[in-house]
Amino acid sequence: MIGFTRRAAMGLLGGVAISALSLGPGMAQAPEPVRIGYVASKSGPAAAGAGITTIPNYELWAKDVNAAGGLKLPDGSQRPVELISYDDRSSAEDAVRAVERLASQDKVDFILPPWGTGFNLAIAPLMDRLGYPHLAVTSMTDKAPDFAKRWKKSFWMLGGGHDYAGALAQTVAKAQAEGKVNGKVAVISVADGFGIDLISAARPIFKEQGLELVYDQSYPMGTTDFAAIIEEVKSSGADSFVAFSYPPETFALAKQARTVAFNPKIFFTGVGTPFPNYPGIVEGRQEGVMSVGGVDGNSEKIAAYFKRHAEVVGTPPDSWASAITYASLEMLAQAVSRVGLDREAVAGELASGSFDTVIGEVKLEDNQLRQLWLVGQWQGDKFVGVAPADRTGAMAPVIPKPAW
Repeated sequence: MIGFTRRAAMGLLGGVAISALSLGPGMAQAPEPVRIGYVASKSGPAAAGAGITTIPNYELWAKDVNAAGGLKLPDGSQRPVELISYDDRSSAEDAVRAVERLASQDKVDFILPPWGTGFNLAIAPLMDRLGYPHLAVTSMTDKAPDFAKRWKKSFWMLGGGHDYAGALAQTVAKAQAEGKVNGKVAVISVADGFGIDLISAARPIFKEQGLELVYDQSYPMGTTDFAAIIEEVKSSGADSFVAFSYPPETFALAKQARTVAFNPKIFFTGVGTPFPNYPGIVEGRQEGVMSVGGVDGNSEKIAAYFKRHAEVVGTPPDSWASAITYASLEMLAQAVSRVGLDREAVAGELASGSFDTVIGEVKLEDNQLRQLWLVGQWQGDKFVGVAPADRTGAMAPVIPKPAW
């Protein structure tokens, strides 16, 4: 997990860590801050994802807003942002308790979401009951349309398993049609919400695309030894390998694939592949590795965001959900500037408005972000979007992947 310098004291209350972003010695004379709470995994298995994608962007956004004078309100005034945070310790139950505390005791104006699908699903009913807009940025689920109808202040920003599995299947099928792969695919999936959602979508979609799923195996979250699985995949006849994995498994798979010279023509792994530390994990041999997500490598806004993130945080962002996370905060700020701090009005503006963000012009469709990069690939030192292939900025995929 990335460490961050905070100018506020750290306390421990009820077993949950709290941190506030202090506004400096002149706070007593400053306008009353807008109190924004967030819950995220600062410890436990989910800390790797939260520490790269979620927490840095919350801190960066607050710093950027305050450096510009604070959140703008409809009357032209500005108020600084104060962040109040709790560690959910990678526990959905702790995330729910922390959200309850932020609302009832800290009485924050807005609550930002935790990292991960399971955590967002756990807090969604409570956020709805408490009346807070819920920007479920890092939650990938095919049930997003249903959830958006059930919890009308919830906003789902990462699409669903069918989106990603469909784009991947089309990418593999196109490569098969071009004679680059044999159309036999081996898939492993983490036995958790992310993996289950994706493999459930992938099975019928691969079949529809004329691909043969010759290996289909789930594994427990936290698995570190994939030697036996890799050997089984190598003997399966598949030359396309797909892992719907979380960061620890993603990194373990890359290391072990290199060790045994496992070189399928398509090597696709899950969360963690677009992380900035991935090239270091594979000692600079990332070329051609695919995953979910990606960014427009030619976008000036993305380039400026990456530069700013690296300067302030100390590392680049990930190339999937980081920019979407920052964009969701820009959307929140722009909604506040138009309608003020009333949560009902802000939710309405998020649902209906258009917003200028680091990922471009954003307008949600039925409370969902639909302009997404679904398949990305390491090409040089960038993890770029390759699908949808017809989207502006899409790069042609490199297939076959160079050997490790």
